[in-house]
Amino acid sequence: MPEQGINRRAIGQKVLRPREQVEEHIKLAIVSGELKSGEMLPPEAELARQFGVSRTTLREALRSLVAQRLIHKVPGSRGGNFVQAVDHHSLRTDLANSMRNLLTLGSIDFTEVAEVRQHLEVPSVRLAAKHRTEEHLNLLNEIVKRQKAAAVDDPEVPQLDAAFHSTIAEASGNRVLASFVSALHQETEPVHYLELSKEVGRRTVLQHLAILNAITEQDPDAAESAIVDHLTYLRAQLAPRFGAS
Repeated sequence: MPEQGINRRAIGQKVLRPREQVEEHIKLAIVSGELKSGEMLPPEAELARQFGVSRTTLREALRSLVAQRLIHKVPGSRGGNFVQAVDHHSLRTDLANSMRNLLTLGSIDFTEVAEVRQHLEVPSVRLAAKHRTEEHLNLLNEIVKRQKAAAVDDPEVPQLDAAFHSTIAEASGNRVLASFVSALHQETEPVHYLELSKEVGRRTVLQHLAILNAITEQDPDAAESAIVDHLTYLRAQLAPRFGAS
């Protein structure tokens, strides 16, 4: 039987080793904003003095923070340890790098990533139709203009396609959604994998125009319909290569 009258209320917590204490303290300073994005940390000798730990302990903590992408080390006489830029642009970069590694290793399949991207592009274009600015419209019009003028074998074609979809995602006003769409599109760029012909190029540009017109008119339903038509067409073109349905 359990002992009577024992107070089992939890009041303790894990005691951290010096290296973990240093790591947690710096991490908290970054997350709280005490240390700003891009700010250089004090020199290692000064940090070791402030924390009252050895240089070896401090360096272990810094290496862990580098691995977590909270700081990065710049070598050289003017280098040091800097707070990593943490915003939606860095999120997009980290996502793209992770997806690229997983695809390269074969841990995930191309069609899985492409399917998620396609599902995210629908809310992306609906939000873009509501929140787009004149700047977004000008950029999208310029992209489509360049797409019209480009030959099907122009090496700029995949970049223009990626820019079109990424700009729509940015116009959504949701930075997390924009990061995911842009990162996933970068790693599953459909035009890059298409055997482009004049007809495929012509149809793609016409579909982009329909999407752009709906966004310009701020019509979310028309924008969704246009992008679904576009994605369905691309999926059909890619099916023989990737076995997509």
